[in-house]
Amino acid sequence: MSNPVPPTDDWLDDECRRLLGFGRDIGHPVGGAAWLDDVGRPDLSRPVHTWITSRTVHVYALGHLLGVEGCTSIATAALDGLRTTLHDDEDGGWFTAVDADGAPTGTAKSCYDHAFVMLAASSAVVAGLPGGDSLLAEATDVFERHFWEEPVGRVVDEWDRAWATPTPYRGLNSSMHSVEAMLAVGDVTGERVWHERAGRIASYVVGLASSHDGRLPEHFGPDWSVDLELNRDRPDDPFKPFGATIGHGLEWARLLLHVEATLGDAAPRGLLDAARLLLDRAVADGWDVDGAPGFVYTTDWDGTPVVRNRMHWVAAEGIAAAAALHRRTGEEAYADRCAQWWAYVVEHLRDVERGSWHHELDPDNRPQSSVWPGKPDLYHAVQATLLPRLPLSPSLASALALSDGVPPPA
Repeated sequence: MSNPVPPTDDWLDDECRRLLGFGRDIGHPVGGAAWLDDVGRPDLSRPVHTWITSRTVHVYALGHLLGVEGCTSIATAALDGLRTTLHDDEDGGWFTAVDADGAPTGTAKSCYDHAFVMLAASSAVVAGLPGGDSLLAEATDVFERHFWEEPVGRVVDEWDRAWATPTPYRGLNSSMHSVEAMLAVGDVTGERVWHERAGRIASYVVGLASSHDGRLPEHFGPDWSVDLELNRDRPDDPFKPFGATIGHGLEWARLLLHVEATLGDAAPRGLLDAARLLLDRAVADGWDVDGAPGFVYTTDWDGTPVVRNRMHWVAAEGIAAAAALHRRTGEEAYADRCAQWWAYVVEHLRDVERGSWHHELDPDNRPQSSVWPGKPDLYHAVQATLLPRLPLSPSLASALALSDGVPPPA
């Protein structure tokens, strides 16, 4: 894969539409969006998840804004699932998941899920989907009352069902998706406070990146004391893995640049430098480090690979981060990285025969499913086809609306 040629805008557009076609049957009989198997069929043995349903609303709202046939009905049906099936009518907010009978599979209320509900609602409003405005109003109200924590300026990770007691755990994953959602909500509502909140979290991440040499801690106690040992015995946990998560370093690199572009002169200091550091560390620790191309999933705190499987979302976020840094700096080294990682996607992850991208590869780049069986998630891959073609601000749905559904050339 020496000297790869970056994909053209036409190729990216075709790939985006191909990916959207994979989820045409994503609706679940009980409501919301199903977990999809390897060929795009709903896996009805699995619960209906709020995060998958929310991402489905978001992705297919983007498809609607692109004028892709069939996307409107998919986004609308998933949005209805958030308003009904997954909504807790008794205590408010959203369940993490429900089973085939519509009963909640657990009692926790998670920031991760609620951040994605906000993102879904903001994209639905931009797309003009019925029910989007009321969903956004409720989602932002719930988030402000329960997940945003003043005066620390960060988020609570999880509550019990009745919102009586928060768990002591604090996490950077929910913080990351809260930043993404807050930027989108601020763009849609015009309420600057959401952008400012995103900036406060971003400022904290800048400090974490600099004090840990670009390897971001993921897990914290209730006072935000760093816990570097959590899940050492379960290093491949899909949501709370041990160690430094390569893909999150890349994702944060991009998000810091979105925050900078959104806040302008009011942005926290050091966002660009931190973005560079995070991408450089992810490359040094994670890319092509064990005898085969691809990003390893996680590393120990000295950079030693821990889980060497290759996840599709990590490559997607690498592409998006490199594209963002190229747009911000104009430096060709980042465009070269973007092209290199697209070439890896085409060679190893893109599944032309069955659709979408393989969600997980083993260390030799062969498909496997120890962490992510099936292909439940279009969010990272679809965004990787759009972010290189759009400005750093506003957020995706608003940017597509402003460009009348046609991304401008890079």
